[in-house]
Amino acid sequence: MEPKLLKLKEWIQHKLQEEKEKDQINVFLKKIADFSDMMTWKRWAIFGAILFAFAMATCFFSFGTIHHRTSLSENQKIYVRVTSGMSAHALGEKLSSLGVIHNGLHFWLRAKFEGYASQFKAGMYAFEPEMDETIVLEKLVSGETTSVKFTIPEGFGIKEIAERLAEEGLVNKTDFLERAKNFAPYDYMKKEPNVRYAAEGYLFPDTYELHDEVNASAIMKMMAEDFDARLTQDMRDRASEKNLSIHDLITLASLVEKEARFDADRPIIAQVFLKRLKIGMPLQSDTTLQYLMDAPKEDVSIHDTKIESPYNTYQNKGLPPGPIASPGMKSIEAVLYPSDTDYLYFVADHSGHNHYSRTYAEHLSVVDRVR
Repeated sequence: MEPKLLKLKEWIQHKLQEEKEKDQINVFLKKIADFSDMMTWKRWAIFGAILFAFAMATCFFSFGTIHHRTSLSENQKIYVRVTSGMSAHALGEKLSSLGVIHNGLHFWLRAKFEGYASQFKAGMYAFEPEMDETIVLEKLVSGETTSVKFTIPEGFGIKEIAERLAEEGLVNKTDFLERAKNFAPYDYMKKEPNVRYAAEGYLFPDTYELHDEVNASAIMKMMAEDFDARLTQDMRDRASEKNLSIHDLITLASLVEKEARFDADRPIIAQVFLKRLKIGMPLQSDTTLQYLMDAPKEDVSIHDTKIESPYNTYQNKGLPPGPIASPGMKSIEAVLYPSDTDYLYFVADHSGHNHYSRTYAEHLSVVDRVR
């Protein structure tokens, strides 16, 4: 075919295509016009409402229940209790708010449409931050539950408790310490001037099993309730007879706890401290200096005794502002029922056994012998 004829053919095809597209556009516009003619203002209102609802649902589905948790430690576990009959919607919201999943609504829709919602097993579950939703669902359906237990030894201070709980993935250490500063659910825990942590001394050392939500506030509440329950009315009355407030009792018991390695020493050490308080002699307890240090030392120095702090019982007479650790029941009982001796000094040997003296001269002689 000659070039001129070829170009003419292409031009004709192009025009036909344009006409075809125009026809299609005209047909589409006619349909819109017909639709518009058919629609009354009521129908337009309904149609607009449907479109608006669809848009809102889309936004809610995408963003409505997303939560971001920035206070979780890297190794922190997220424990969630699923109760019998708990709805998929309620569970999705809880998992989302705790940072296990991103979107509670998406979790609920998937659980409903894929048939998981009625298969969740009740119990305590351990999750991690920002888990894959499929893994979360599989754990809930298979009943991969766990028990949450932890043990706080006698003599642990707030910092040590926070470290232990953080190591086990139960709390964020910084968050726990911050809450402990003003945690005082009982009148006798009211924060005194210069006290570092209102909760210090009142979180009873014991083994605990958690059955509800796991967080710093819940753990502190449980431990404080345990302490309050163990402090019987007879013990409170005995403290009153000895002119000791609950705060003074636990403060003194915490010193006994930190000074005594063996149970036999507790009532004797308690008696020494009580006698020093009575005669106005400084308690001179190394444990109060250790409380001020970032890390424990085997032996404190003369320089350490010069530290300026209300907790320094070398420089200040009387009790420190508050407890320095959580005493066990034997140390509390030792303060309530101290030994009847005339000792005024004691020193521990390298095995932790204490040696007692009546005079300072005797004490210096014992120190030379056992150190």
